[in-house]
Amino acid sequence: MTRVLLVDDHPVVRRGLRAMVDDLPGLEAVGEAGDGAGALAFLHTGPRPDVVLMDLQMGTGMHGVEATRRITALPDPPAVLILTTYSTDADILAAVEAGATGYLLKDAPPEEVAAAVHAAARGETVLAPTVAARLLGRVRAGRPALSPRESQILQLLAEGLANKQISRRLFISEATVKTHLVHIYDKLDVDSRTAAIAAGLAAGLIRPV
Repeated sequence: MTRVLLVDDHPVVRRGLRAMVDDLPGLEAVGEAGDGAGALAFLHTGPRPDVVLMDLQMGTGMHGVEATRRITALPDPPAVLILTTYSTDADILAAVEAGATGYLLKDAPPEEVAAAVHAAARGETVLAPTVAARLLGRVRAGRPALSPRESQILQLLAEGLANKQISRRLFISEATVKTHLVHIYDKLDVDSRTAAIAAGLAAGLIRPV
């Protein structure tokens, strides 16, 4: 039996996921959490899951990427499988860099989710077909190869944050933010924040706000 911890900030979604997981052969939902902090707390106190099924964006709580990074840094951590509605390059790369074993979209059929959870528990990498196709298309089309940090900064730009706000959010200096912006502008062949955001959205590097 593969044990699963469900992490999503919407109670209705968690309830639906729990019903789906418990109805699938070989799977058992051992707990739920409303954000990343809740997931970490559960891992320290609750029954150990084999796989954490993790949402990415969770309101004002700890988001999925940071939670994934902290979970995978634990001794003998469970696998983390992202289950989200977002499929931008920035989200995918950030999750993979944080240590996620796989990346699924919430419109995946239950059977696909079950197969992915079992595969993640075995230590295998799992990508939704659309996500795999997106990454392959990125390589073939030679799309701008922003680093995960650059993608993160570009997303924050799109959300309207100023350099000082970005530096506080990411715990880096304003000078470092400016250096990243220079690299972003160069890679996207633009010369302004507005143009960088437009190029990032057009290339699917970031998600609309």
